[in-house]
Amino acid sequence: MALLQLQTNCSGLSCGLRFAATTGYCLTSLQAEWVLFLGMSRSSSPEAPSPSGYQRRILYAVTAVAIAIAVGTVGFHLIEGWSLLDSLYVAAQTVTTVGYGDTTPRTVNGRIFAVVFMIGGVGVVLYALTTAVQTIVQSEIIATLGQKRQSRKIGKMRNHFIVCGAGRVGSHLVRALLGSQEIFIVIERDPQRVAELTDLGVAVLVRDATLEESLREAGVENARGLAACLPDDADNVYVVLTAHDLNPGLHIVARAAEEQAEAKLIRAGANRVVAPTIIGGHRMAMALTKPAVDDFLGSITANKLELAFEQLEVAPESHLVGRKLSETNIRSDLDIVVVSIRRSGGEIFFNPSGEATIESGDMLIAIGHVESLMKLTALAKGDKKSKAQGPKSKV
Repeated sequence: MALLQLQTNCSGLSCGLRFAATTGYCLTSLQAEWVLFLGMSRSSSPEAPSPSGYQRRILYAVTAVAIAIAVGTVGFHLIEGWSLLDSLYVAAQTVTTVGYGDTTPRTVNGRIFAVVFMIGGVGVVLYALTTAVQTIVQSEIIATLGQKRQSRKIGKMRNHFIVCGAGRVGSHLVRALLGSQEIFIVIERDPQRVAELTDLGVAVLVRDATLEESLREAGVENARGLAACLPDDADNVYVVLTAHDLNPGLHIVARAAEEQAEAKLIRAGANRVVAPTIIGGHRMAMALTKPAVDDFLGSITANKLELAFEQLEVAPESHLVGRKLSETNIRSDLDIVVVSIRRSGGEIFFNPSGEATIESGDMLIAIGHVESLMKLTALAKGDKKSKAQGPKSKV
């Protein structure tokens, strides 16, 4: 009888050891995978991880703790025969090192499992907790350093654009500016939009655009232009008024949600007012009545034809000054069409003839390929490098 009892105990002990070994292997594998994940994460992004990278690390830490507790719950339930709630209670006590002592394993197998689970489970929890804290602290430090670096970058900006608001209208404006290679900064306070802009590599100032200090921090005194794209007309009026006061020569374009706001925005200092609803209505009317024209304009806007409109101010030192359009190489060599000429006094000539003379201060509105327009821009500015490509007199 004693021998039978000894065999039974040995059999149970062997089973417990096997289960404990399996548990230890699972927890060790979990720790190894966790270390491997962190190593790959750090090696794949030597610089600061993205916000999604931080969230992924914390999520993985929480998942590791949940798996460890689940392993302990199942183990105590199978070995000790406790209910799932009691097993979860003991497993949570073990990994958190609380240990109330009201419920303890009664069997040899349960105690063996508890020892292995204490070592492995607590190790997983401590490692996950350390990683989570490290990730949070690292994100805060990197965010602070990033803000300081961005502030220095913004302070050096000159002749740039400022976009106030990156909502439904502002987000499309940002994408257009990215395609035009212009220097600009966005003022936005919505965290989700800020994260999206940061992923695109856009300089973002996380501030309230209606505040004067926000515009100053964005370098409004040295800016070339500002777009007020906030959804509320009253906020846009305030932004325009403040920006115009800080920089009277600033070119300001404002969005108007209501038609009645257009006059107020103009009085506040806006040079142009864009009403998306009105423009949308006109575009739909054109698409309905003149679909071919709408397709052409849409292709240019989407850059499907590799064509673009450009406005070019003719400098006094430009080789174009004093020449007739027919005497230049604008159409023949650059394959550019001059749609209109606006004189410095405000007079506009649409579809100018070849006899039209280009004067200093003229604003040429042209359409052509981007590379050709860049060459014409250099000619209009009078760059020395473009002297050899200047206008040619026809014999």
